[in-house]
Amino acid sequence: MTTGLRTFSYGGGWQSNAALVLAAQGKIDFRTFLFSNVGSDSENPATLRYVEQHAAPFAAAHGLELIKLHRERKHERETIYQRIIDSEGRRQTIPVYLSSRKPGSRVCTREFKIQVTGAWLKAHGASRQAPATVAIGISTDELGRANPNKAEPYEQLVYPLLELGIRRADCPRIIRSAGLPLPPKSSCDFCPMRKIPEWQAMYEREPERFERACRVEETINAHLKRQGKPPVYLTRAGRPLRELFKHGSQLPLFDDYDDEGCDSTSCWT
Repeated sequence: MTTGLRTFSYGGGWQSNAALVLAAQGKIDFRTFLFSNVGSDSENPATLRYVEQHAAPFAAAHGLELIKLHRERKHERETIYQRIIDSEGRRQTIPVYLSSRKPGSRVCTREFKIQVTGAWLKAHGASRQAPATVAIGISTDELGRANPNKAEPYEQLVYPLLELGIRRADCPRIIRSAGLPLPPKSSCDFCPMRKIPEWQAMYEREPERFERACRVEETINAHLKRQGKPPVYLTRAGRPLRELFKHGSQLPLFDDYDDEGCDSTSCWT
């Protein structure tokens, strides 16, 4: 038995916005989209602008709800960047790369997305006995990320893009068919799952975002140094972010440092 509550986990990227258009066209049965905003100092600012200027007005015009959620701590909003900086690196939160070049544990997705949307779902009647139906925007080329067993006790995961046979490459056509521009890639400024060419592009084109990422890495490592522990990094290169790039030059596109990508079902959609 389910509650009848049906929501789509909206991430701000191509798949989520294609799903928004499909819902407006009546091709998928979801009217409520939940967007967990990890913070204006953490999320790609272009994603937040897209949501405000395009996605939210489109949803409202088509009778859809695009609900923006935030993590709260002690009745105040908390962001990922704020947590790391304010704790002076003690609360690491993100899956930084260890000296072995393997990613460490992460709590960012769980605490800033899954738990935030979960609180909303439970406040609206979802429970173990009557779970909500929660749609995830995974496309057919990312089939390995779809895992209904990852569902929380109060939810039942479904994958409407898979059911329709939609690939990530199909999403631009779907989005443009509604007169919307393409959204940017959604991700936190300091997400270690970013690939080397993407870091290079951020360094050259978005220095403020790159500086935030450097500060996060340096803050975590300052804490580890005080503890007598080895440093960690935001890439598998095993070097500080500031030392990796030089303006006008780029590390090899295909090398040992090409990051593996994120298996989270709540990010990068």
